[in-house]
This record gives sequence, C-alpha cells and structure tokens, in this order.
Amino acid sequence: MKPMRAVFRCFAGCSGEFPLTQAIYRCPKCDGLLEVSHDLEALGQRSGEAWKNLFETRYKKSQFPYSSGVWGKREWVMPQVPDESIVTTNEGGSNLFPAKRLANELGMKHLWLKLCGDSHTGSFKDLGMTALVSMVNHAVKKGDLSVRAIACASTGDTSAALAAYGAIAGLPVVVLLPNGLVSTAQLVQPLAHGAKVIALDTDFDGCMAVIRELAARGLVYLANSMNPLRIEGQKTVAIEVTQQLDWNPPDWIILPSGNLGNAAALHAGFRMMCDLGVISKMPRLCVAQAENANPMYRAYVEGREIVTAVAAKKSLASAIQIGNPVSAPRAVAALKAMRGVVEQASEEELADAAARADRTGLYTCPHTGVALACMFKLIERGTISRDERVVVISTASGLKFTEFKLGYHEASLAVPAHRANRPVVMPADVEQVAAALESGVSS
Repeated sequence: MKPMRAVFRCFAGCSGEFPLTQAIYRCPKCDGLLEVSHDLEALGQRSGEAWKNLFETRYKKSQFPYSSGVWGKREWVMPQVPDESIVTTNEGGSNLFPAKRLANELGMKHLWLKLCGDSHTGSFKDLGMTALVSMVNHAVKKGDLSVRAIACASTGDTSAALAAYGAIAGLPVVVLLPNGLVSTAQLVQPLAHGAKVIALDTDFDGCMAVIRELAARGLVYLANSMNPLRIEGQKTVAIEVTQQLDWNPPDWIILPSGNLGNAAALHAGFRMMCDLGVISKMPRLCVAQAENANPMYRAYVEGREIVTAVAAKKSLASAIQIGNPVSAPRAVAALKAMRGVVEQASEEELADAAARADRTGLYTCPHTGVALACMFKLIERGTISRDERVVVISTASGLKFTEFKLGYHEASLAVPAHRANRPVVMPADVEQVAAALESGVSS
C-alpha cells in the first residue's frame, strides 16, 4: 500500500510543501496561513466503510494509543508520528450529551451538547495540543527541530493544555496571558505544571502580537492555532460526533468562536469524511460570537469575506474575547463550504442561556452560553427547524468558570440575573425548614 503522509501547504494555494517537523507558521511566498495536507490517494486505498470499521474497532480501547479519541484516528491526523513520540492524556471520547429537557422546552426533537470539557485540562484544546506536542516531540527526537520553549498566547484554556502536555513530554513551556482576564482555575493550571507564565498588561490580541514576534525571531515554537498542527487534533471532534451518531452527521453544528481555529477544524474533519466516503454531506455551521468581540459577525452581516479586526470589549465569555482572529480566512472558507451563518449573543443573553441550560442538568461555560443563545435566536427565527438534528459544541468545563457561575447567582455580574438561585439561610430548626419546604421547591 502507498504510505500515508501529511505535509504543510499554503492555504491560499501557493506551490510547495514543507515537512510537519519544520518550525514554519506562514507561507514563505504570500505570508498566508498554512494547512496540513494529507495524501488522500493513500488514504483512499481504504474504503469509507473500512475506515468506519477501523475507527469503531479502536474507539477508546486500552491498547496504546487508541485510548485517545484523537490517536484512534491517527492516519487522518499525524500519520508519521510513531508510538514512542505520542504525548497523550487519553483525550477525546467525550460525552455527546442528549439535552432532552432543554430540547423539550424549545420544542426541538433532537439536541445534543458535545462536552469537550470532559478532558484532562477541561477544554477542547487538549485535542489540538496532543497533535502539536507529539509532532514537536517527534521532531526533537529525530534531530529535525531544536526547541528553546513551546509558547502560546492564551485566554486560559490553550495555556492550560500546552503546559500539561509540555510537562508530560518534558518540553519547556512559556505562556503569555492578558493580566487579570483569566479565571483563577485557568491561571493555576500552567503554574502548577511548571510553565513560565508571563501576564501582560494587554488583551489576547496584544499577547498574540508579542508571541508572533518571538516566534519570528526563533526564540519560541508557536503553539497557537495559527499553527495548523492544532487543527489536526481538533478536527477529530467532527469525526467523533458523527461516529457517536452512528455515522450520520447532524443537520447543524453550533460553535462558539473567538480565534476561529475550531471552525476551520470542524470543517476539515467533515470535509475529510466526505472526501473519503465516510459521509455523503456536511452539516450546516453556525459560528457563534460574543457581541463584545464579533469581527466575523460584522463581516457576515455586511456581506464581506474579509474579516476586519475590531477592538474587543470585555466579555463574560473571556476565552473568545478576541478582536483579531488569526484563523479568519480558514473560518470564512469553512462557513462557505458548510452553508454557514454567523450569529452573536449579548452579555445578558449568554449569561441567561448558560443559566437556563444549567437548570436542565448541564453545567455550561460562558462560551457554551454564547452558542446556546445564538441557537435560541436561530430557532426562533426559523433558520433552524425544530425537527432538525442539532449539536452544540461545548468547549470547556463549567468548573473552570466558578467566578462566572457564582457571580450570576449572587447577582453581582454586570447583567440581569433572571434565573439566579441564592441559598436560603435560616436557623437549624426543623419546623422552620419544613415551613420553607411547604412554600414550594422550584426546579
């Protein structure tokens, strides 16, 4: 059989290819984004049915490395990385939660939340980081790459994932965070893993500008989603969702988006399944943005294919508080290919949507609140039919955003808390407790 391989190529179509072991982040001809290009002829030697059977056989098995949902699809991700270089925490295989009570409230027939926060560091970033760090580990072992440090700019989750995977591999990690804009749970993760944490008096976009210059000078290896190695791991969410739905893709994917790499990743996964005969059509895509950081929404409503940077305002959805998304060109292509739409959610809408979902048994991060709020609008508008099959991508664990949750229920956030639920304090007297119960118990 023809060996399977993948290389870097220019996303805009310039000629030339580059090995995945090379520290390269932009096309040397046009300075555009790169993508990982797979040899589809080699992958096509196995039929779509055969790929499905193989993936089913491997799924979350104890045999290394197939306990990982990413490495169970290794030929579609990083075919040249050997077992001894793989850095994994058994990421993937996360719960596709059937949100039946919330669906009933909305009059929907089929609604699931893909709980990507069910992972080692509590967010979907683990999926991309296992691919990137494993390739860097492989390149270092081969002698193709010398790394002073792997580095990223982050609003929290990327730094947590990079620090964890770097610690497992024994590779030095540097993270740049916007000072005061990262939750306590997110900040403590890279600190605990021994990363060098630098808090800059700027926002994410300012951190990103600094990290890009450091990478250009060769001082660090860039681990943000400008590096398409990340997208290769994250695209397995599309494959896994489809697998969990018995290889029948949903009608809609609702995705909270900031730097827009995940939109590109999901499209890459669905496109690959179509190209290799695993599925016959792609779902539609909703890119959901916070109103306070909405450059793609603005471009969409104005009919522009060029996403212009904006000055992001402070948002409760801090991880997507990004005004200059690096992966915008990739996301625009994803939107076109998946017949997508872009919607936005205000701060009040995202907080209320998260609280509403929580009342039905979920425990959502504020970014999932953005996705849900946008979905509510699209359903009300009729863009999404109530009998269509919808999957919302929940990007992180709600446990990482305790301040947001507590602030909402204490009504201390700068938004109305329509569903606040405060504890009732009273003496330890059974009669008073019984009287309180008699007055009603809400759910």
